[in-house]
Amino acid sequence: MKESKNPEQKKQKRSPIKIIPLGGLDEIGKNVTCYEYANDMFIVDCGLAFPDADMLGVDLVIPDFTYLEKNVNKLRGIILTHGHEDHIGSLPYLLKKLNVPVYGTKLTLGLVEGKLKEHGLLGKVALNVVKPRQIVKMGCMAVEFIRVNHSIPDAVALAIHTPAGVIVHTGDFKVDYTPIEGEIIDLARFGELGNKGVLALLSESTNVERPGYTMSERKVGKSLDNLFKQAEGKRIIVASFASNIHRVQQIVDNAQQYGRKVAVSGRSMINVVTKAIELGYLYIPENMLIDIDTINRYPHDKLVIITTGSQGEPMSALSRIARGDHRQVTATADDFIIISANPIPGNEKFVTRVVNDLMKTGAEVIYEAMYEVHVSGHACQDELKMMLSLTKPQFFMPIHGEFKHLKKHAALARSMGIAPQNILIGSIGQVIEIDGTEIKCTGTVPAGQVMVDGIGVGDVGSIVLRDRKHLAEDGLIVVVATIESESGATVCGPDIVSRGFVYVRESEELMDGAKKVVRASLDSCCNKGLKEWGAIKQVIKDDLSDYIYAKTKRSPMILPVIMEI
Repeated sequence: MKESKNPEQKKQKRSPIKIIPLGGLDEIGKNVTCYEYANDMFIVDCGLAFPDADMLGVDLVIPDFTYLEKNVNKLRGIILTHGHEDHIGSLPYLLKKLNVPVYGTKLTLGLVEGKLKEHGLLGKVALNVVKPRQIVKMGCMAVEFIRVNHSIPDAVALAIHTPAGVIVHTGDFKVDYTPIEGEIIDLARFGELGNKGVLALLSESTNVERPGYTMSERKVGKSLDNLFKQAEGKRIIVASFASNIHRVQQIVDNAQQYGRKVAVSGRSMINVVTKAIELGYLYIPENMLIDIDTINRYPHDKLVIITTGSQGEPMSALSRIARGDHRQVTATADDFIIISANPIPGNEKFVTRVVNDLMKTGAEVIYEAMYEVHVSGHACQDELKMMLSLTKPQFFMPIHGEFKHLKKHAALARSMGIAPQNILIGSIGQVIEIDGTEIKCTGTVPAGQVMVDGIGVGDVGSIVLRDRKHLAEDGLIVVVATIESESGATVCGPDIVSRGFVYVRESEELMDGAKKVVRASLDSCCNKGLKEWGAIKQVIKDDLSDYIYAKTKRSPMILPVIMEI
């Protein structure tokens, strides 16, 4: 008779699945998660984040891909949950380094194609279209796509089938029983997986602080209908997220009902609308869509302009309209402007500035939450609870959110009966292992943020940012002097140039004093026989810095330039 094995021993012998978040934790955006088992690995999403206010001059922030580059031989593919920038935005930067196949739904890959074209990668990368309920092999693992609702069509969650068990990765989702396009979230499949046994759930946390349910997108359609009635006799301008195709469809439907033509402004809005029409996710009746350059041919009360700039982004179409420097659209008292989005935390002042500037033109601006012109694409507490109750996971890890969101989601999971020791709040770069008996962090890998400035990727770091901040706050003083190479005597200068510190013509006394200090520093170096450039520059920096701080209580960046003859 065979010896019976202890169930606990069986569990302990199960090799662990490794989950390595490289972004999307303790932050909003930059979502990328690595799944690794034995010699196989794949990543879910590859997003970017937009720079903070203190990242001066930085255009984008992308994840650190060092770990993926080191393990390229294990990397079987990139799985995308949906087409938002925080999930696909850094894909071209990774694909320039590693050529691996990409899997996503039709619209998601349609938007990816546009990005790859911009970066000269179109045709060089294998893009594989998948459908909900389809399963794709990733070495010894398999990824199943599950339909979810979100603020962009074709969004999916993932069931990751591994030798260690099934992991559900929700991506961004909400439960919308009356979606504008497509079917409702596949709750039945989540329930089936839960009944069979889910090892772990990784669930998004963006709206975890909001009780109840997220409203259906159709609620916005009703609000827009009421506002279109109010706007009789005026031109309507609606600002929205470019990727919110459902919102654009409802704007188009209302424009059709009230006999208005539609024009689109803003590069990202034009790109998304064009791709959505091409792929059949957006329907605009024939002859209804007009070019933004032709809007002057139509009466104001027969027009709707759909534009970007709902977050007050300085270079967006709506911001340019507000400043009066948009080439085709000038805001007037005949305009009825709807900002169909809530400000992302941190963007409130930008949105307020745009609203104020638009109102100064006499335009009527609708932006308050009371008009219900925006609903979120993210699950609130009751929907997050529903996901937990359907999947019944043994382990839980909150993802996609700042630390306060992750903490709140962990508490929500505890309230649903998941044991505290089975919940882990991770950090980017951690190697998290789940083996059926416990969830734990077993190490770290290189992770963080890489800044993109123009075409430079990663050449702007903390030291460069510190210098930019210093220049922005205190300005720059350049000291130019020529010294005789043998004796060290000053031959010419010192001349002092100020940028962003003081206006020289109004501060002659200060500048004369600064020259005397520098000359004294040069004479002192000469008398001491000091001829090494670096040492002379440091003496000038120290002496001049002390003088300027004593006179102004400011510390500009000081840049000595020494020339020898």
